[in-house]
Amino acid sequence: MQLLEIHHPAIDVALAYATADNITGRPLYEHARALLHPDAHAALMRAAELASAQGLRLRVYDAYRPAAVQQALWDVLPDPTFVADPRKGSAHTRGVAVDLTLTDEAGVPLDMGTGFDEMTSRSFHARTDIPVASLQNRSLLLGTMAAAGWAHNPREWWHYNLPDPGRYPLV
Repeated sequence: MQLLEIHHPAIDVALAYATADNITGRPLYEHARALLHPDAHAALMRAAELASAQGLRLRVYDAYRPAAVQQALWDVLPDPTFVADPRKGSAHTRGVAVDLTLTDEAGVPLDMGTGFDEMTSRSFHARTDIPVASLQNRSLLLGTMAAAGWAHNPREWWHYNLPDPGRYPLV
């Protein structure tokens, strides 16, 4: 199965794990290429079109994640609330998950109440103790992604995967 690289005029790729600005404090990807399974790629293109129709853009922080990177994240944060156990694999290691946010037309990220990869309960979708504008932005992201066929992770506002990711093989 061939993974497809993410390219779309309404998508900015800013892979957090290709830089040291992530929970490990070091770059985990040698090349900043965002890849997805063809089914996930098609769903992300639908999401990009929906975002663009609203005058917004998507910023992708992560997509397909090799098993070694999943292990590196687990080594730093072995908490299944936020990081999938690499022995089981994850939606990311299957190429059917994406971590992302919405930005305005200029590429400025909308305020989501926490930063990407803030591994605390404040990142949960159901939090109501964040600013109203952040709640609205999370809801806007959720609605956009759901309309494009994605399922959300209730513990990470930035994480979306195709429904039933276990039906896809590990890459």
